[in-house]
Amino acid sequence: MKRFLLTIVFLLGFVVVSRADEPLSLDPQQPYSAERLNPVTYDVEFLVTVTAPYKTKKLSVWLPIPPSDHGQELQSSELSTFPDAVKPQIADEPLFGNRFAYFEFANPQGAQVIRHKFRIRSWELRWQLDSARVQSVKQWPKSFAPYQRNESQAVVTDARFKKLLTEILPQRRGPLQDLDSVMTWVDGHFAYDHVKASLKASSVHGLEQQRGHCSDYHGFCAAMGRLLGQPTRVTYGINAFPKNSPSHCKLEAFMPPYGWVSFDVSETQKLSQLIRSNQELSDSRRAELLSAARQRLVSGFRDNTWFVQTRGTDYDLVPKASARVPVVRTIYAEADGQPLPEPDPANSDQATFSWMTAHRFEPDHVVKYPFSDLDSLRDWSGRK
Repeated sequence: MKRFLLTIVFLLGFVVVSRADEPLSLDPQQPYSAERLNPVTYDVEFLVTVTAPYKTKKLSVWLPIPPSDHGQELQSSELSTFPDAVKPQIADEPLFGNRFAYFEFANPQGAQVIRHKFRIRSWELRWQLDSARVQSVKQWPKSFAPYQRNESQAVVTDARFKKLLTEILPQRRGPLQDLDSVMTWVDGHFAYDHVKASLKASSVHGLEQQRGHCSDYHGFCAAMGRLLGQPTRVTYGINAFPKNSPSHCKLEAFMPPYGWVSFDVSETQKLSQLIRSNQELSDSRRAELLSAARQRLVSGFRDNTWFVQTRGTDYDLVPKASARVPVVRTIYAEADGQPLPEPDPANSDQATFSWMTAHRFEPDHVVKYPFSDLDSLRDWSGRK
C-alpha cells in the first residue's frame, strides 16, 4: 500500500512538473483536439485554366492537395489536364508539409486546363476554449520556429506592431484574453475590401490600410499573436459552395493544452454586420446574437463548409519556384520563371486574368453557411 501511494505521489508530481515545464510536451504536429460534429461529404470538381504569355517555353503550375486530418478526410483524388496530357509530380514541401501536384507544360499553345476531381469529408470543429485552462509558455521548442518568424513577405512584425500592441493591450491578462483583444480591435478598425487587398496575408498591408481580404485580417492577427508570444499560422482553404473565388483563409493559434485552434475574424465581422443591419430583430435579440457570434469566435470554431488546403506562409515549393511563396490560395503558376499575377474575380477593378478557377461542389446533404445563417448561433446564444 505504501509503495502504491508513493507511486501515485510520483505520478502527480510528474504531472505538476510537466505543466510547469510545458515546452517539454509541446508539439506543432499535435492533432486538432476539437470536438467533431455535423460531417458533410463533398464531391468536388475543381478546374483551373491557365493562360501563359505568348511563346512561353515552360509553364509551371503547383496545385495544392487537401490533407487528411482530424477535421477532414480526403477520400479520393483524380488529376488530369487538357489539351496537353501532363502527369504531375506529387511532393510535400519541407517546412509545413503542404502537399502539391506540380505540372510542367513545355511550349504551351493556348490555355491549359488542370482538373482535380475529388471527394472530401469535412467536419464542424468546436474547441470550447476555457481561458482559465489555456497555459502561457515562456520558451517554445525550436519546432515552433516556423510559426514565430518575422517574415519578409507575409507575417511581418516590427516596431509599429509593437507600439500598437501596447495601445491595444496596456496590460496582459492571458493568452486567450489577449488574442481576443486583438481580434476585437480588428473587428472595430478593419474593413473588408476586394479592391484594396494584398492577396498574400500581408500583416503590413493590414496595418497600413486597415482593410483587405481575409488574409490581410488574419496575417495581421498572426503577427500580433506572435508578438504576444503565441505561435500562429494562416491556413488557406476552399469554401465548398458557389462563389466567384472559392479560396478563404483562417487564423490558427497554438494554445496549450488545446493545441492549434481556428479563428475566423473576417467572416465573424461580416456576420456581425449582417446582424446589426437586420431590421426584423429586436434590440435584445440583436444584442444576444452579436454576443453569440463573438463567443463562437473566441471559443474556437471551424465550419464544415470549408476545408483546408495549405498551412503557413513564406515557404519553398517542390520543385522550387523562382522564389518562396507568401501563401498559395488556389494555385501558384510561373511562366519561364516569372510568377503569373494572382486573380481576384471579386475585384470590380480587375477584368483580365492569367488564370481562373471553375468549381462545383456537391454535398451529400443540404448544409447552410454558418457565417450567414443566424440559426447556427443557437448553441452560443443560450436559445436552444
